Amino acid sequence: MFGPRQTGKTTIVRQALERIEQASLYLSVDEPDSPRLLPPSESNETETSLLPQVRDIEWLVRRWEEARRRTADRPDRGFVLVIDEIQTIPDWSRAVKGLWDADRARELPMHVVILGSSPLLMQSGLSESLAGRFETVPVTHWSFLEMSSAFNLDLEEYLYFGGYPGAAEHVRDSDRWRDYVLRALVEPNIERDIISMTRIVKPVLLKRLFELGAAYSGQILSYNKMIGHLQDAGNTTTLARYLNLLSKAGLLAGLPKHANQPIRRKESSPKLNVLNTALMTAVSGYSFNAAKADRTFWGRVVESSVGAHLFNSATSDISLRYWRENSHEVDFVMQRGPKLVAIEVKSGSKRPSVSGLAVFQKRLGPARTLLVGQGGVPLNEFFSVPARHWFTES
Repeated sequence: MFGPRQTGKTTIVRQALERIEQASLYLSVDEPDSPRLLPPSESNETETSLLPQVRDIEWLVRRWEEARRRTADRPDRGFVLVIDEIQTIPDWSRAVKGLWDADRARELPMHVVILGSSPLLMQSGLSESLAGRFETVPVTHWSFLEMSSAFNLDLEEYLYFGGYPGAAEHVRDSDRWRDYVLRALVEPNIERDIISMTRIVKPVLLKRLFELGAAYSGQILSYNKMIGHLQDAGNTTTLARYLNLLSKAGLLAGLPKHANQPIRRKESSPKLNVLNTALMTAVSGYSFNAAKADRTFWGRVVESSVGAHLFNSATSDISLRYWRENSHEVDFVMQRGPKLVAIEVKSGSKRPSVSGLAVFQKRLGPARTLLVGQGGVPLNEFFSVPARHWFTES
């Protein structure tokens, strides 16, 4: 199970453990065990020192062995081992592979759940060492229905404050909310989940790219224009890689242009889209009321929220893009096999014409067209169903 920070992974697992009959052991790599006392001869101080236990492969094996013993004590009931934030242990996936294979050879009835808040590293570790041995459960940003049900946010509040459950308690204090999003969520997401665990030659560039993408969310921006905005910009290949890392971390996506030829998609300018509108509004400097008053900005918030919902709720067989040709544009294009769904978002601040949908169908063939927002599917209804819904409904 993996997903961005503060999206409820630990809460989900803890609640599940309370409802099952099997005994379990929950381990968090981030939480210290009881401190280990060092004798004075091994301490820098004159008295004893308290040091947290080192979390490495040795620690992982030792705790796994503990779970094995507890499983063996009740073989008829099974046992569940949960390891949270496992990506912080170097080379964790190779160790898990060996331990898991040994358990399967012994037919040990132990279930293992691993959680991580670095989707990039989790996917990398799983695919490199654990192929064929796992089922992924992605946990994405919270939807409008979830935020409304849990925190009573209305639609406009959800559009502005986004889908971070941990930040919801601060929505009545805008300064505290903004500080929480940027310092407690964005900074550790970038520093701990990308920079510290991935080879990043230009970490400052990565941070500036996120800030630029959040500011320009809902807009198409060529890599050359990005270079013009960023002062230590490297080359377009570096920017494309960093944008991909930000996407996998659940922060910012660069949607490609829809085209029949894959090479044209790869060479296209990306459409920037935050994956949680809190990321866009927090860096904007706008208060909630000021954001709503600026109809151009609010229109981009609405469009970005639609894009984030499609991206976060799409299954692995759905591709999300945009389309533009001359003055004609379609905000989002979803493709699932041969089926296409072309989506235009209307917030009241954009031109009333939807000619882009008609031109898209004429140029690229049959597609289902969908108008979301003013004059079309209401936003609250659109947010209530996942992306795949629009491929099954006529």
